[in-house]
Amino acid sequence: MLYDCAVIGGGPAGLNASLVLGRGRKEVILLDNDAPRNAVTQESHNFITRDGIEPAAFRKEAHEDLKKYPGIVIQKDRVTDINPADSIFHIHTEAGRDYEAKTIILSTGLKDVLPDIDGIHDFYGTSLFACPFCDGWELKDTPLVFIADGAFSFHGVKMVSNWNKDIVICTNGKESLSPEQRDILAQKQIEIIDDEILQLQGENGQLKTVQFKNGKELHKEAGFVSAKMEQAAPFAERLGLELTDMGGIKTDPYGRTSIKGIYAGGDNAAGPPQLVIAASGGSQAAIGVISDFVEENF
Repeated sequence: MLYDCAVIGGGPAGLNASLVLGRGRKEVILLDNDAPRNAVTQESHNFITRDGIEPAAFRKEAHEDLKKYPGIVIQKDRVTDINPADSIFHIHTEAGRDYEAKTIILSTGLKDVLPDIDGIHDFYGTSLFACPFCDGWELKDTPLVFIADGAFSFHGVKMVSNWNKDIVICTNGKESLSPEQRDILAQKQIEIIDDEILQLQGENGQLKTVQFKNGKELHKEAGFVSAKMEQAAPFAERLGLELTDMGGIKTDPYGRTSIKGIYAGGDNAAGPPQLVIAASGGSQAAIGVISDFVEENF
């Protein structure tokens, strides 16, 4: 079967894109490997009527919405290759299946790249977070550690300070802060520890101690980390799509990429990593797909 659109990735962007396409009377296949970026997250926030929802519950409810529309097929599988040929996109999956579609929406998202610190993955998503907009409210009264890693560390600290000013920055021996930024932080009475981190300790996902290589310890039960983000799937690079300076897929307001027939929406287009924004990006990309079909066939 030749689908009107293949949506690659079943996070909020892909789910919402599929909904708009299905309601737009298009034949859609949603290919989802069920490995969402927010799998470590206990609750998702800042989506009106869905504030605090568990990511798994959000996906379950979304799938129920999509089942109302006969033009939408949901297939749990991981896409391994996308080949454009003769105005058709040929899609191959890990399970050995092949699909064809007139258009593609890439909603494969981003992945978090955490600093190489022993134990950090044990606490990420439960007591150590990346996004203050997502988790700042819950940590507003808790003394925090901020693990600074990379060029955006200062910006991250500034954002966290909107919710909580009781912050100790750990640079892990990296030059993540300029002298000018250090002066500003000193004026704000925010402590900076430059010692290298040996490991993070705690139990059951609850951070307790930051242990340094010189034997010192910092006792904190929660914090943030300036995680780096990169494309979760290789398709943008393989297909030769134009990227932004931030590493996101460059699109117009309706998800059109630099290659005709390929659209993108959600985190992989480098919008702020918010559930509601990703869903909006998927909707915009789907509107772009439908609008282009209309223009070509009217």
